[in-house]
Amino acid sequence: MVAKQIADLITLTRGLLVFIFPWLALAQGPESLPWAVALLAADWTGDSLDGPLARRSRLSIQTWIGDHDLEFDMAVAAGLLAYMFITGHVQATVALVYAGIWGAYFLRVGIPRPMGMLFQAPIYGWFIYVALMQAPGAGWWLVAWVLAAVVVTWPKFPKEVVPGFLNGMRETLGRE
Repeated sequence: MVAKQIADLITLTRGLLVFIFPWLALAQGPESLPWAVALLAADWTGDSLDGPLARRSRLSIQTWIGDHDLEFDMAVAAGLLAYMFITGHVQATVALVYAGIWGAYFLRVGIPRPMGMLFQAPIYGWFIYVALMQAPGAGWWLVAWVLAAVVVTWPKFPKEVVPGFLNGMRETLGRE
C-alpha cells in the first residue's frame, strides 16, 4: 500500500466518527465523555498525519478523499456537535440554529477552506470547555494535545497556518 492510500484510509476512518460520536452518546450518555475525548484526540492525530503522509507519496495523483479532507473534518465536528446535543452539553436550539446557519451559508457559497475551519472551531472549543468542566483529566489531555501540536508545528503555525487562515478569511469575506 502506498502512502497516499494509507493517508486516504486514515481520513476515511476518521470520517466514521460522524456516526460513532452520536452512537457513543446514545449508548453511554454523558458518562462517555472521556471516550469522546480519546476519540477526538485520535481524530486530531490522524488529521495531523494524513496530509503529510499523502504529500510524501510517490504518486502525484489527487484522490476524491484527499480532495475532500476539509469536508471530512467538518463532518467529524458535526458528529461531535450531535454528541454534545445528545448528552445534554448543548441545547437543541443552539445546535440546530448553529448547524442551520452554517448549512445555509455553505449551500449558498460552497465551502471555502477558512470558513470550513471557522465552522469547526467553536464546536471544538465548546467540547474542550465541557471536557475541562465535566472530566478535567480528559479535558487537560485535549489542551495538552493542542499545545503539543502547536509546538511540533512551530514555526510553521505562526508563520504559515495563522496568516494563511487570516488571508483566506479576508479573501472569502471580500468575495461575498
